[in-house]
Amino acid sequence: MSKNKEDIKKKIIYRSSYRGTKEMDTLMIKFVKSIINDLDYNQLIILDEFINQDDEFLKLTKNKGEKLNINSKFNFILEKFKNFK
Repeated sequence: MSKNKEDIKKKIIYRSSYRGTKEMDTLMIKFVKSIINDLDYNQLIILDEFINQDDEFLKLTKNKGEKLNINSKFNFILEKFKNFK
C-alpha cells in the first residue's frame, strides 16, 4: 500500500474520532473503520471531505435520510452512512 494512501487513512481516522461531540465521535469512528479498508485512494479523498462536513449535515443525513442539496460525489458514502447500524 502506498504511503500516500496510508497517510490519508490515518488522517481520516484521526479526524473522525475528534469531531466535537462524543456521540458523533463514536458514530463516525465506527463508520469509518467499517469501510476504510475497502476504499481506493480516490474514494478515501471523498471520505475525507465527507467527514469534514459539519455535524448538523451528518446528523440530518444519518437520522432523517433527508434529501439534501449535496455534491453527488458523496453518493456512495451517503448510502453506506445512511445504512450503517
